[in-house]
Amino acid sequence: MNDDQTSCPVTTDIGRAATALRDGQVVAFATETVYGLGANALDRNAVARVFEVKDRPHFDPLIVHVASDEWLNQLVRDVPEPARQLAHEFWPGPLTMVLEKTDLVPDLVTSGLSSVAVRMPSHPQARELLRQVDLPIAAPSANPFGQLSPTSAAHVAETLGSRIDLILDGGSCDVGIESTVILLTEEQPCLLRHGGVTQERIEAVIGPVQTRQSSSGESAPSPGMLPQHYAPRTPLILNIEADADRLADLRVGVLSLRPIATPFEPTAIETLTTDGDLRTATAGFFAAMRRLDQAGLDVIVAWPFPDEGLGRALNDRLARACHVDRIAR
Repeated sequence: MNDDQTSCPVTTDIGRAATALRDGQVVAFATETVYGLGANALDRNAVARVFEVKDRPHFDPLIVHVASDEWLNQLVRDVPEPARQLAHEFWPGPLTMVLEKTDLVPDLVTSGLSSVAVRMPSHPQARELLRQVDLPIAAPSANPFGQLSPTSAAHVAETLGSRIDLILDGGSCDVGIESTVILLTEEQPCLLRHGGVTQERIEAVIGPVQTRQSSSGESAPSPGMLPQHYAPRTPLILNIEADADRLADLRVGVLSLRPIATPFEPTAIETLTTDGDLRTATAGFFAAMRRLDQAGLDVIVAWPFPDEGLGRALNDRLARACHVDRIAR
């Protein structure tokens, strides 16, 4: 592991990154959703380093990335018909499916659960990396646990550059938030995390799905289910909780879908779109949150998104990022 004073190398050489992963090293790489912190999913020592680097609790399982159906069939016991339909429609892409695992998958990857979360990314560089390494790669988001997800190589370098072995620069992430996660080990499919594939699109393929509430500590079937997650260091509240008088003497940042008028004077403003397009807003969401987090603010006030399509995923991230108790007084 690199020492705390030196940032790891940044490269666009896919072959170099593949070699590092085969050698048990930890490599950050771009996907269409966010940057992942990759390690050979079959190497327990490499996976343990991912948990160590992120300060991630061991009850939070990892998503395993694959390049082919051949690897999927080695990692899971069965691919039920709904999973086949979803894979046909959305793979490669920002959809993770939770299925019963085989003994090939180390328990550390799944936090001791009998199921494993698997996805096939669509980012061209990630697909070529997986093809060259020819291994399943466990890869949570490449950020310290609970903090904002990175959507560029520079974001990874800022927070983890001194703790990992290599960053494979694949540019900015197109989708900009994590994958949707759906549990397919039960009779009724269950949506565990809203993300880059909307609930409406999933239900158009396999019919109605259930949704599951956040986990508070025991091993969850999916990453990203903790009540507080994806959080900036600056306290964040929703506008419906904002008291203009209370905010009057604070440095306040604003995050909104469209340009808005505020009942207080903001210090910094991040408007994600001019026309309300949720795809555009999603792609820029974490980068905007990061800019606000670095602006020396006392608090960030966010306006909720329309509760439909990708707006559900963005509202989920806002809800998990809120920590009202830390607002400066």
